[in-house]
Amino acid sequence: MGNRGARAGLAAVTVILASAGLLGQSHPSKPGARTAAPDLTGVWRRARRAPDKTRQYTVYELAGILPSPAPPMTSWAEEKYKAAKPNIGPRGVPVAESNDPVNNCAPPGVPRIYTSRLGAPFEIIQVPGRVIMLFEYDHFIRQIYTDGRKHPEDVNPSWMGDSVGHWEGDTLVVDTIGFNDKTWIDSDGHPHSDQLHVVERIHRTSHDTMIDDMTIEDPKAYTKPWVSRSVFELKAGWSLMEYVCEDSDTFNDMEKLTESGK
Repeated sequence: MGNRGARAGLAAVTVILASAGLLGQSHPSKPGARTAAPDLTGVWRRARRAPDKTRQYTVYELAGILPSPAPPMTSWAEEKYKAAKPNIGPRGVPVAESNDPVNNCAPPGVPRIYTSRLGAPFEIIQVPGRVIMLFEYDHFIRQIYTDGRKHPEDVNPSWMGDSVGHWEGDTLVVDTIGFNDKTWIDSDGHPHSDQLHVVERIHRTSHDTMIDDMTIEDPKAYTKPWVSRSVFELKAGWSLMEYVCEDSDTFNDMEKLTESGK
């Protein structure tokens, strides 16, 4: 993946925003309160090595699971989990037998979008009042509003949820609700309900490293919050490639990787 294909449209957007002086700024919640927000812009990809750098992640760790184990499930979630047929990991079945929603090109949802396609890269663009995540995986877009707005009182359930954020020092705190119950949390088949609530604390620990401390709450599915940390690496010079689920991937390559033990 060292020789990335350029996407002219995204590059043009970035150039325009940069020339207008809009990148890396926050939208003021009060007149005259404009301040520069910490800069998260760039193309990021999930780290390929464990935090201690002593080993590389396996395919299952990269594409299948969050870094920390799931908390105890409720009986409702246990039933859903047992019915899930992933095509990766210790419970994996052949792709033809799997009922993984993404095998039919359904959106992966949050947080699974971060692990989709072996943790495919995504780009962060900041404009006043908004942080935008552009995902290479099937061109998904996540908009995080930082202009002081609240979640709608009657939010419509969606695949990626409704996200609002604010800055606490150098940390972007993202609160997401309003999910439907059609996605899995990970490729192992852990379910969630429409009560899913995800809070992320995203910040750079260095120029090339970004941390996402995530708390997943769903009282219908889990007996306590699921706390996890993901590490992302800045990929300077990368541009997002075109990737369309319907004609770019039949998931057979993923199955071959899994069966090979890589």
